[in-house]
Amino acid sequence: MIERSLIWAAEKLNSRASANVAFSGVSIDTRTIKPGNLFVPIVGEKFNGHDFIDQAYENGAAAVLWQADQHSRTPDIPLIEVDDTLTALQELAQAYLSELDVTVVGITGSNGKTTTKDMIASLLGTTYKVQKTEGNLNNHLGVPLTLLRLETSTQIAIVEMGMSGLGEIHLLSNLAKPHTAVITNIGEAHLQDLGSREAIADAKFEITEGLQPEGIFIFHGDEPLLQERVANKSLRAITFGDSPENDYYPLEVTQYEDMTAFKINQFDQELVMPVLGKHNVINALAAIAVARTYDVSWSAIAGGLNKIKVTGMRLELKKSSSGVAVINDAYNASPTSTKAAIDLVASLAGYKRKILVLGDMLELGDNELAFHQEVGEHAGELNIDHIFTYGSRAEWIAKGALQYLAADRVHVFSNKEDLIQMLSNYVLAGDVVLVKASRGMRLEEVVQAVLA
Repeated sequence: MIERSLIWAAEKLNSRASANVAFSGVSIDTRTIKPGNLFVPIVGEKFNGHDFIDQAYENGAAAVLWQADQHSRTPDIPLIEVDDTLTALQELAQAYLSELDVTVVGITGSNGKTTTKDMIASLLGTTYKVQKTEGNLNNHLGVPLTLLRLETSTQIAIVEMGMSGLGEIHLLSNLAKPHTAVITNIGEAHLQDLGSREAIADAKFEITEGLQPEGIFIFHGDEPLLQERVANKSLRAITFGDSPENDYYPLEVTQYEDMTAFKINQFDQELVMPVLGKHNVINALAAIAVARTYDVSWSAIAGGLNKIKVTGMRLELKKSSSGVAVINDAYNASPTSTKAAIDLVASLAGYKRKILVLGDMLELGDNELAFHQEVGEHAGELNIDHIFTYGSRAEWIAKGALQYLAADRVHVFSNKEDLIQMLSNYVLAGDVVLVKASRGMRLEEVVQAVLA
């Protein structure tokens, strides 16, 4: 992580330091601040970090930034005055990154970007010293904090970039200046904010705007919206996807209870990973494309795939003491990712019954009810044994499923406690249960109840 002097920081911010002290690391949160940190108080709509500067200093902060329009400045605390603390945080990250000998891999996408980030880290980590975005630090605050946490010995940084609107990834890409940029796919997430998949593609494609001049763009080649944008811009591009027109594509996929085996066009041996779902094979292809770009050997790639550890609540399979298998995919949901998870459940062998617990998918815009109904129809067509829905939007999942399934196989709930009670009494040893919804529905509570 960054270790510099306040004088250095002041020079980078075109300001002056009130004292020459050293700091190590940067924090925007007094709850997690560590001794020696530089505290950066962020001003938000409902909070003001300047209110906590004394607490930050008491908790060990070495120095602070101070936004010029904030009054009643605390005396005797080493500080730098800046026009805007958020902008200053981003400028510090950019200045620190410019002094490191590190290669940056940037990644975005509507679905699968965190899992793909974890996969890239596992593969590149077999050959290089790698750091990756921690948790969901992928926005205008998280990306600069990620960059400021890089060690001087890190060779490759994998930086996840999220967004909710146009212009956000433009900012992040120009902060991180990636040598390689990856787009996993274009889905329906953020339709409520952006209005169309075309606008989502524009927003995601902004990751190429900060790409280094000789950088490489790796993208889902089966997506026409990305193909169109690549055709209009001179880029060194590598594609992955399901179709043989891509540079990397699967030849066969075999799904097991706790792992996925697959073969691809570029390698003549079977690869195995402890991650479920054919859609994650496509994510693995993106990671393999990145790894091969940086000359990681096929033997190292095979080893890295075997050791993948993905961030929690993403197709995470656990078994209860009573013998019920639960697939926890409750971190987030979109129509594309939900259908992919349903496909996974349908492909699993050896279970008595296949049960879905599906909640509302949020931020889908004007056609949200139709999207929910399509998911229900998809589950019904696959003859899933039982479907439990939670939430007002998810009622339309039930409506779609009822076109194919008998009424006693589809259960609709508006109260989570009622859902938990019925499900807990209903599931039996040998069943597999998928739990999936948008993060705001907090369906991990259902997972915990079934596993208890």
